[in-house]
This record gives sequence, C-alpha cells and structure tokens, in this order.
Amino acid sequence: MFKPDVLRGKRVLVSGGGTGLGRGMADHFLAHGASVVICGRRGAVLDATAAELAARHGAGEGRIQTRVLDIRDAEAVDATVEDLFGDADLDGLVNNAAGNFISPTEALSHRGFDAIAATVFHGSFYLTHAVGKRWIERARARGGWKPGEPMKSVLSISVTWVENGGPYTVPSAMSKAGIATMTRSLAVEWARHGIRLNALGPGEIPTEGMNARLSPGEIPGERTRRSNPQGRPGNLSELQHLATFLMADGCDWLSGQCLYLDGAGALAHGGNFYALREWDDAQWQQARERIRAQDARDRAARSG
Repeated sequence: MFKPDVLRGKRVLVSGGGTGLGRGMADHFLAHGASVVICGRRGAVLDATAAELAARHGAGEGRIQTRVLDIRDAEAVDATVEDLFGDADLDGLVNNAAGNFISPTEALSHRGFDAIAATVFHGSFYLTHAVGKRWIERARARGGWKPGEPMKSVLSISVTWVENGGPYTVPSAMSKAGIATMTRSLAVEWARHGIRLNALGPGEIPTEGMNARLSPGEIPGERTRRSNPQGRPGNLSELQHLATFLMADGCDWLSGQCLYLDGAGALAHGGNFYALREWDDAQWQQARERIRAQDARDRAARSG
C-alpha cells in the first residue's frame, strides 16, 4: 500500500509502544523508514520489543529507542519529552497508552475510575501538551510555520463509544470522549503552528491486554464474529496501514477528525458493551476474578 520510505526522516513517539497496538504501529512505522521512540512503564518489555523490531528491520543508529515513562506523572512526561527534543526533533506523537476494564458502573470505586482517567485522559493530554508546546516554540523560533511546509502530526487512539456512550466502560468512554474533544479543539488552535491532530477508533483487534479486561474468559474475537457486519474482528495490519497514512505527509488538510475502523460495527449495533446487561452476578464475579488475575500478572512483570 505504501512506498517503503513513506516515513523516511520522521521521528515518532509512541506511548504504550511495548505491547499490543502500540507495538504494532511502531513496527509498521519502522518498516516504512521512520525512527521510533516507544515509551511505557515496563522497561524490560520495552527493551525486548526494541531489540526484536531492530533486528527485524535492520534498524541501527538509534532508529528505535525506549523511554521508561509513567504518563500519569506530568513532571516526568515533561522531563522525558525535554530529553527527547534534546536529541532531535519529533515529527509525530501517537497517544496509544490506555487502560480499561468492564464493570457495572455502580460497582466502580473511585480508584478504579481514577486508574483509567489518569492514563487515558490526563496522560494523553500531558504528552500532547509537552510535545505540542515544544513544536510551537521551535516554529516560532524559525519565524513561524508557513502553509506548504511539513506539518507535525498527533494521532490519538480512541473508541467508537465516544459517539454513542460506553455502558460498562464508563471511565474509558468519558476519558476517550475528552481525547476526541482535545483532538478537535487543538486541530483548530494549533493549525497555524503546523500541527494537525486526528483520532483513530478501532473496533475489536484482539490483543492480550484487551481480551483479558474487556472479554475475560471469551475466545478472542468471538463476540465480534457474531455481531459485526463483516463477520470478523479487525486485523492489526488494518490499523497499521491507517496509522501510517495519518502519520505520513500528503493529506495535511485531514485534521480534527475521529476515524473509526470497525467494519461498520458501531453503526449496526452500537459497538459497545450493551450486551453485558444480560450477565448475572456470577458472571460478573468471574469476570472480576479474571481481570484481577491479569492485573497481578502485570504487576509482577513490572516489578520483574
């Protein structure tokens, strides 16, 4: 679909880039000539991913770098971004790091809500703000951005639920709605500085983290196979292609948009978790136990 060097010369920061969708996008960016920085909370995971991707793409000379970063910490975000800009400019940012789990909203604790909002809502803003203000400073130092010059690109991973609500995933739906509003607002405010922002909302693309917290105990993709108009979940390659298009030059007038990649699922059945209204207490208890088990495995991996 793309020229092999469509992203040559671009340097892109991907949050949550060590696993799942973030890793997939970083992989595709590298394959098409970009330099990539992946950040996340688990250093060992980041290093393993960087080593594997560097070997796969023959990416030497620092074309893939890692930064251990908790994006919930605004000061740490600003310090890390300052360090990155000290090495070289960034051309793109992907707000991919997220958290989510299914729960009846009345059963949520404030800690459960805050855990999602701190990463998705606050963390995405902290990164966007830290990167964007430096882009603006550099543009001003050059006398201002001029139409026709290359633009910087922010891509935030969203969800289809921002359009019609997210029952049983209210903290995520609220936070992602905020990211959609940030995308639309800053696309207008920062356009004159040569910055464009878009959001990409994928339907189900099975990954370990997503399945463990949103479809615990189910066969990955099975619910989507039953309900989606195309009869299947998404493929990682489809997300990779769209993300690369949005990060590349050539369609700079595309800004402030929330694009949905879900086989028309949200149009057909809402694309959310309304079907969980049919679960009984025993099913919810079983789901909570599976989610807690996954959380324990993640904590062990971070400490290890």
